[in-house]
Amino acid sequence: MKHTHPLPGDIGLTQISGVTGQLIRLGQWINKDGFADYQHVFLVLPDEQLLEAVPGGARISSLSGYTGTDVLYVCPKRLTWQQRTAICEASTRYIGVPYSFLDYAAIAAHRFRLPLPGLRRYVASTRHMICSQLVDQCYLDAGVHLFADGRWPGYVTPMALYNLLAR
Repeated sequence: MKHTHPLPGDIGLTQISGVTGQLIRLGQWINKDGFADYQHVFLVLPDEQLLEAVPGGARISSLSGYTGTDVLYVCPKRLTWQQRTAICEASTRYIGVPYSFLDYAAIAAHRFRLPLPGLRRYVASTRHMICSQLVDQCYLDAGVHLFADGRWPGYVTPMALYNLLAR
């Protein structure tokens, strides 16, 4: 479900410019998400705050940092206030978790069915995450399973969230 005024527990989808955005677009293309328009995801928190995974580690910052930026806010239909609260509470566990560009490579290795020992455990690890994994994990911790397609935990890109929630 798409809307314009974000509520706690909503997911913000946006673009990243420059080389980093292009690398993420390439990673999503390799993972069959196409050269997509959204390369970054964050979780809206109460009090105009957000949680996002960035190269320096997951952080809470002000939603105002995205003022003037094209952001698409989405969330699952029928998300209750109790679920929204639980999702936001789960977010505090991940402050400081390192960002990992290698997660895109691991997701691609899974897509290409490369028989790498420990791949599933690596993709599912919460010790390092890309932005979309972080948001999906907060939902999972709150008991909200976004994907019902049998995918591995952590096997999620920004465009996977867009395709699930915004189309």
